[in-house]
Parts: sequence; C-alpha cells; structure tokens
Amino acid sequence: MDLYEEIVALRRQGRRGAVATIVSARGSIPSFKTAKMLVRDDGSILGTIGGGCVEAEVWQAAREVMESEKPRTLSFDLNQDPKYDTGLVCGGTLEVFVEPVLPPASLYVFGAGHVAVNLYRVAQNAGFDVTVIDDREAYASRERFPDAKEVIAEEFENAMAKLQPSEASYIVITTRGHRDDMRVLRWAVQTRARYIGMIGSKRKTISIFRELTKEGIPAHLFDRVHAPVGLDIGAVTPEEIAVAITAELIATRRQAERELPHMSWFKLREAESSGAAVKEPEQR
Repeated sequence: MDLYEEIVALRRQGRRGAVATIVSARGSIPSFKTAKMLVRDDGSILGTIGGGCVEAEVWQAAREVMESEKPRTLSFDLNQDPKYDTGLVCGGTLEVFVEPVLPPASLYVFGAGHVAVNLYRVAQNAGFDVTVIDDREAYASRERFPDAKEVIAEEFENAMAKLQPSEASYIVITTRGHRDDMRVLRWAVQTRARYIGMIGSKRKTISIFRELTKEGIPAHLFDRVHAPVGLDIGAVTPEEIAVAITAELIATRRQAERELPHMSWFKLREAESSGAAVKEPEQR
C-alpha cells in the first residue's frame, strides 16, 4: 500500500503512527534523501530509510514521538560512530525528521444548549471534530449545528450505547440538569476518552462524585475529570465559558507542560487538603 494512503487509513481508524523522513544527507548513506518510513502504533512499519541500526534507532524514536505527539530530528554520523558499521553503510551523515501521525481530535458534546452552541463554534475552529448529543430534537438539529461532524437527537443512554470514544476523544458534559449530567459522567469515566469535562459548580461536582462512588465506580476514574470544566479565566457568559473550555481542550491535546489555572475540583482537592483557600466557581 502507498505510504500516504496508509496514513489516511490510520487516521480514519483513530490510530496513531509516525513518519520518518531523511531530510539531509552527506556522503554515502544506506538510502536517499526524502526516503520515508511509517511506523504504526502496533510497531509495524511501511517503507524504509535504509535498515540497520539507524532504522532501529529511528523506529524507537518514532514510538516516543507517537506518545509525546511532538516531532523530533535525529542526526547520525556514520563516519564516526562504530555502532552504525553494520555492512549497510559506508560513511556519511544524515538527519531524519520524525513527525507524529495523529487521528482527528473528536469532541463529544452532551447537551445542546447555549454553552454547547458556542463550544461547538470555538472548538471546531480549533480543529476538533464535534459531535453533539441531546435528547431534544428542537435543540440537537442541523440548524443549530450546521457543520458538526454528527448531530444525535435521541435518549442519552441510546446514544452512548452507540459511541466508542478512543484515546483521541474528548467529552464535555453540558446537559440541562444534574440527573442527565450524572448519567453521562457515569458512562464517560469508563470510556477511553482522553479528556472528560463537566459543567457546574463545585458543590454539584462533589454531590455527583459521591453518588457515583457509592454505586461502586472506582474513585481513581474521576482523576481525569475536569469539573467545573474549563480554565479559570473568570468566564461568565456562554461565549466566554466556551473559550475557557476550548482552551483546556487545547492544553490537554498539546500536553501543556506549564502550570495552568484549572477550575477542576478534582485537580484542586490536593490544594484544599493542604489548607490553601480555593474559590468555588459557579457555571450554572
């Protein structure tokens, strides 16, 4: 199969990979400039950059690039390093650029009210494929979400039974009430979704958390829940809340390394237990 076709196929399947390309070459090398190799998430490869120890080292780097989601450039001096003397090379230097192949970021928005409409607009502009789910046909409609990947108007349980979020999926819960939020959160924390966010106050969050743990759901599953959802930027209006949520989605997607002002009660539990004062955000 053509390497580019395989990249498209991987992304459609929601899988990861990494592409290694020789971007610079001097002297004699075991391949040629622009040679490419695709490393899939199961470790299999398509194409070659020449074989031997160089390719083995690039394969390992590709696995790391998939996880970090950040590209890398590797340099090899085949004249100086004896470990590359495998019979496949006869001197020279080369640089290999390794870039991640990632599936589209899928955002599932449960609830189709004012926050959801604005979140759909902002998140879509940020590159997320948005699916909206609501049990009200008047709200979950193409008129309100014309460019969404999918708009599902049916009972939440029925919709959730058909969805299979992957590790590239993001879930935001913005339904119209406590009961529906809890039903969706119960399902969401047991999926493979990379991010789960739920709108509402800290008081509501604690209540739902306690109810679900009483049902037997392990407490550690809530560690990746952002509730109240969004970065703490003082957002008040639905438009502002949508920006705060999308900013948190981006921070998660890009693996932001610096400390961020999260509103999540779950992320602030440690600060509270240490005696630090924590302001209670309200989103309803």
